[in-house]
Amino acid sequence: MSERLLPASPNWYCSRSSDTSPKGVFGFGAKSSVYLVNVTAASPVIAGELKGHRERVSGFAFCRYPGQEEICASSSDDGSVKIWDSQKQATLKEHKAHQSTITSLHWSPVVKDLLVSGDEKGIVVCFWHNRNETQSFFPEPRTIFCLSCSPHNENYIAVGYKDGMIVVIDISRKSEVLHRLRGHDDEIHALAWCPQPGEEELLPRAEETAEAEVANGRKVPDGERGCYLASGSKDQTVRVWSTARGKGVMTLKLPFLKRRGLGVDPTVKERLWLTVHWPHTRPTQIISSCFGGELVVWDLTRSGKQKWALLGSSSEGQNHTRIVFNMSSVCMGESRELLISTSMDRDVKCWDLETLDCCWTLPSLGGFVYSLTFSPVDTGSLALGVGDNMIRVWSTLSIQNRYDTKTFWQGIKSKVTALSWHPLKEGHLAFGTDDGKVGIYDSYSNKPPQISSSYHRKTVYTLAWGPPVPPLSFGGEGDRPTVTLYSCAGEGVILQHNPWKLAGEANDIDKVIRDTNGIKHKLSPHTDLSWKPDGEILAIGNEDGSIEILQAPALRLLCSIQQHHKIINVLRWHHEHGSQPDASHLLASGSNNATVYVHNLKSIIETPSDTPVLVTEPYRSLVGHTAKITSLAWSPHHDGRLVSVCYDGTAQVWDVLKEEAICNYRGHRGRLLCVQWSPVDPDLVWTGGDDFTVQEWAVSKQEHTKPPKGKKSIELEKKRGLQPKPKAKKKKKPAGKGHVAGDQGGRGAEEGASEQEEEQEDVPVKTEHTPTTAAVSKEPRCRQPDAIVSEKNRNGGKGFSFVARESLKDEKQREKQAEAPVKKKKPRSILPLSTSMDHRSREDQQRDCLTLAAVRHSQALPSNCVPGSGAHIQLGLFGDRAALYTMFEEEGRSHIEGGHYESLNSLLLWKGDLAGALQVAIEKGELTEHLVAVSPMAGYQVWVRAVEAFVKQLCFQEQYVKAASYLLSVHKVYEAIDLLKSQQLYREAIALAKARLLPEDPVIKNLYTTWAAILERDGHYSNAAKCYLAADSTYDAAKVIAKKGDVMSLKTAAELALIVGENALSNSLALRCARELLTAQDWLGAREVLQAQESLLVSHRTGWEPGRFSRHRRACW
Repeated sequence: MSERLLPASPNWYCSRSSDTSPKGVFGFGAKSSVYLVNVTAASPVIAGELKGHRERVSGFAFCRYPGQEEICASSSDDGSVKIWDSQKQATLKEHKAHQSTITSLHWSPVVKDLLVSGDEKGIVVCFWHNRNETQSFFPEPRTIFCLSCSPHNENYIAVGYKDGMIVVIDISRKSEVLHRLRGHDDEIHALAWCPQPGEEELLPRAEETAEAEVANGRKVPDGERGCYLASGSKDQTVRVWSTARGKGVMTLKLPFLKRRGLGVDPTVKERLWLTVHWPHTRPTQIISSCFGGELVVWDLTRSGKQKWALLGSSSEGQNHTRIVFNMSSVCMGESRELLISTSMDRDVKCWDLETLDCCWTLPSLGGFVYSLTFSPVDTGSLALGVGDNMIRVWSTLSIQNRYDTKTFWQGIKSKVTALSWHPLKEGHLAFGTDDGKVGIYDSYSNKPPQISSSYHRKTVYTLAWGPPVPPLSFGGEGDRPTVTLYSCAGEGVILQHNPWKLAGEANDIDKVIRDTNGIKHKLSPHTDLSWKPDGEILAIGNEDGSIEILQAPALRLLCSIQQHHKIINVLRWHHEHGSQPDASHLLASGSNNATVYVHNLKSIIETPSDTPVLVTEPYRSLVGHTAKITSLAWSPHHDGRLVSVCYDGTAQVWDVLKEEAICNYRGHRGRLLCVQWSPVDPDLVWTGGDDFTVQEWAVSKQEHTKPPKGKKSIELEKKRGLQPKPKAKKKKKPAGKGHVAGDQGGRGAEEGASEQEEEQEDVPVKTEHTPTTAAVSKEPRCRQPDAIVSEKNRNGGKGFSFVARESLKDEKQREKQAEAPVKKKKPRSILPLSTSMDHRSREDQQRDCLTLAAVRHSQALPSNCVPGSGAHIQLGLFGDRAALYTMFEEEGRSHIEGGHYESLNSLLLWKGDLAGALQVAIEKGELTEHLVAVSPMAGYQVWVRAVEAFVKQLCFQEQYVKAASYLLSVHKVYEAIDLLKSQQLYREAIALAKARLLPEDPVIKNLYTTWAAILERDGHYSNAAKCYLAADSTYDAAKVIAKKGDVMSLKTAAELALIVGENALSNSLALRCARELLTAQDWLGAREVLQAQESLLVSHRTGWEPGRFSRHRRACW
């Protein structure tokens, strides 16, 4: 359906989530889809998309059996393995045999219907899809990282694990492990079999470089030929293994390369992904990734520095700039082989293995596409603002490279939500981000952008270049810029930036509007702006749905359009070069309701009235969309032709003058956020959305005329529902706007953080202003996300944001449907009675206003009216202090009846009745740490009573340690120790006693002896001995150790008694130990024990020596 397409980024941290078929079709997993690309040496062509998984695609492989090259398979985090027909883009079969997350997938090169997959629990599942049979194997209880089927033996499968182990199993022998290949000490990222069978002629120098490794398994029988296996690991080595001998024959250590004149980051090992590929036509070469995105070709027949060479070394800029995850190759003819690689830099590259040069690069997107804009000077340069913290500039008219894209990331560090090209200076591009930053890039320079010193508080939704207004409009021609930059953001403010002095402070144009028009009331928060192409008129959209038309440079208000009743998302003026006289005065607008309105403002602009005009009727109403409008674009080639994009997932082309629908585009999988008409081809339109894609499509080739309705709308919703369910962690929603969650960080982001980033984006939203929010939030142009979705598919890995305008409530409802997170319970009001009165009918609410006015401004009160009491309890908040206290009393009685004592205490504290709050809490057993903390404000005695009561409450709750800590706060150390002792918390009691009492205090010794007796009773003799030693009861310490009666205990007890001076006891215990050792015929042990006892040694005059005794004893035996 699309002419060209920039796809979503390949998924990260997967051992094999991409593959190339023998016919030259490259497939890669991106989010929950698989994109198919026709590969040639000249350029890539997006061939289609496989849609069906609900979560991240973790593995993808093609069948290599002749005649079945179009069959492929994919695995997903949703637990399914699907078989596809890539030509028909349809699912053939599916199984869900895995119970854990699938981590690896491979199609057997030998058996045409055998698909092998592995999961985190170590289960290997073989699926013979022709007979719909699965068989599970469990070779090792470890996490599988990768696996690969042998291309020479249909039963051999190599499996790599997280801890560095590699096993080769034979599935014909009930998963018998042929080899356990040990050598790596970290994650196995990839396995690759040598395409050539046997080990006779390969690696003639292998034995010279092999490490001294022993065989890791049984040898292959003499009649059976082995095959080499290569492995890449996070330990920074590539190893080559012999499966005939079951041992490693070569270890290749990654070279440390210098890039941009800087050494390798010392922490780079933590971010390394080492994948390997063995080319089909080069059995003596292995290709591996390296530290920073380089690809290394290893010549296994050479040694030293000649062993490896770099791909893309002939010129700068060919290599990937971040780590490479997957590689696969395809043979083009007899001698030419092309290698396809995917990387964290979001580029897919094609390499010629003959020349080692890059043939082409296919860029991809790692976030929602928030903004599209064509340069008015450099025709065909399309700028993309993406949620992966990067800007792309796509030369769409390039003939040699249809995907010629330049990426900018420096100085951004947040999602790019708005873009605008300078109308006169070529290459100057203004950008706005989710964190409120506004800057200007020179796309022809490598310099960092200029950043405005004035930041918005919320997401920037709109940027526009226009003529200067006061104060920048003052001064001569040479003293001020011809055009200035205007930015509108979520807080509802429009700032004017001086592009000559971005370091200076930006001006809020609301001041000019107020001064010029004498406005005293508060202006509605702004949500969008659009300058008429001639620079004379400014249209501003507001949160309340109104549109203001102002005349430059003083910004005099000409008229106010009251057509929409919801937040304005987009405004667009018709171009100036139309043939119709009234066309240049047409203003199109879109809001959170599904209708696009077009107003003809010719009479108002050409003959302005002295007072602002109110417009309530549109020139045209374009009805057909079924959700909020996010962006609009007029065709520069036609009069009155408009394209609109919407949350219903479609783009609609309209003939505005005839008020007719022309065509409807349905190629996206999610909500659309931005649209641009091609500046050179009247039939081409570009759209971007929350499916991470930018698509170019032809108006004349669309089969549909209007957006889907009824069942079709439901089907489209299901289609979008197939996208991965985001996980709600890392989700932040500041008050007033939907926050844009982390897309996978751009190149400016730390790579370490990127590894766990999510891939579903939050959508910055234009939320409606509420009185409690000082700043107003506006959702971006598609800016009101119906979903603020945390991005966790790490670009398919474990981990983006989307701009749209919608109320936060509406956004939450949509998000719940999409990801079904746990609903956050609204906190209970502390004033429930008065709050409930706010939910009455409008008539009752308005009657309250009359009553309040009478109370405050009339001498006579209405009958039966007591503000703060009864039916008028809600008026206590708006009356005097007496009325407020009356309301507090009624609310307090309600809290007592409902058992909500914490709320009652808050009311009493607010009144300043701290003693009363403490008394109620003590009586009800509802004391809190907060109440105890503030109790000293009521006096020392009140504080002590509160602490004592809280200690009793904690003891009742069995929180004895905390209770003891509170006793310490009122200097009751002995009571705290006794409390711990009474609960047999002797360890804690002793620690407290030693920390707070004098060393000679008898309490400490009593604690030790009491605890020792308990330990001795329970058989914990060693700990009991420690207690006796600490209490200076050394005799008891030795005796308790000896209680166990074994040799080691007796020997230890004897040595301890000797150390502490209990010689008699030591002698006795030593003799007991010696007897035990002699009984066990351990003569040397007995001698050693007795020699330590000097008092047992008899002098030579007695005629006896320990050695002679030993000989005598041995003779007797």
